[in-house]
This record gives sequence, C-alpha cells and structure tokens, in this order.
Amino acid sequence: MADVTGHNPATRDLLAIFERARTRLFGRLDGLTDAEYHWEPVGDCVGVRPGDDGVFRVATLFPEPAPGAPDPVTTIAWRIWHIGALCLRGYVTHFFDDAPEFGDRHAWPGTADEGVQALAEDWEHFAARLAALDDARLLAPMGRGPGGWADETYQKLALHALVEVAHHGGEIGLLRDLYLREGVRAPLLP
Repeated sequence: MADVTGHNPATRDLLAIFERARTRLFGRLDGLTDAEYHWEPVGDCVGVRPGDDGVFRVATLFPEPAPGAPDPVTTIAWRIWHIGALCLRGYVTHFFDDAPEFGDRHAWPGTADEGVQALAEDWEHFAARLAALDDARLLAPMGRGPGGWADETYQKLALHALVEVAHHGGEIGLLRDLYLREGVRAPLLP
C-alpha cells in the first residue's frame, strides 16, 4: 500500500479508504482454495476456464441475462478478474500516462493463489497512481479515457473503483460463505 503521509487531505482520505477496502477484501480472500475459486454454485456459471492453448481466460466480459432469465452467476475467479484486470488494470491502462504493457487482459491465473496475487498487483498499480496525484489533480478533469470519462475527475474514477470492489467483494464473501456451508441446510420452520 502506498504511504499516505504527506498527502493533501482529499488524496490522503481516498487512499485511506482504499487501504480499508483492500484490507477487508484480501482478508476475505485469505486461504481461498482452487476449488472455491472455480466453484459453480449453479449451472451455467460464468468463470475463468482454460482454452485449447491451456491459458485460462474469462468466458464472458459482461455477462448478460437471456430475456426473462435471472442475471448470470459468476465464480469467485471471474469476480477477482473483474476487479483486478477489467477495472483496476483497465483504469491504469486508459486513464494514466505511464501505463505498463499488461498483455492480454482476458487471460487470468487458473489458481486461487495466483489470482489473488494478480489482483494484489493490479491493486498496487492503481493505488500507486492515485498516490502520485495531489488534490488539485485528483479533483480536475482527467483529460483522457474512453467515452465521456475525459471530463471526469480521478476522484470519480477512484470512487467508481470502490463501488466495484464493494459490489464484487461482497459477492465474493457471500460465495465463500455459501461454499463453506454447501450441503448444510437449516431446519424448516414449523
């Protein structure tokens, strides 16, 4: 995690919230097994699977429900990929000048340990770029990025990242809870 001392107040506070979100998410990922990482609680889950070349890739970037069907369920592996590669890594690629070459964003590790490590690296790349901003730059239009994002601030981008972490991180926690209790049924109420 980036050092937050010496930052302007808005940047400092944003980095502190990012650190709190990171601590909570990675706490929930501690001890994640490969079986949990790829667990499909229902048929037709969207996940990260090996292709013919042996490289694991996401099956679907943005799972959409069929007409009249519920939203697709995604695996923990897909959710970790979504937070790391699609969001945080994507934000670094599209919104910062010094983006490293990341390669195929659809490729993702096939094991839990490697997936969590890749997420940690993507998190660090994004947080380090936020830490390099001062309050004036954090609150000014980015001036780059797809769609209408060029007119938005880095603060808004960071808050959007936190929404993704909260949304998918909460789902990861629930999937872990359900996995650990698979087959355990509560007694029916009279």
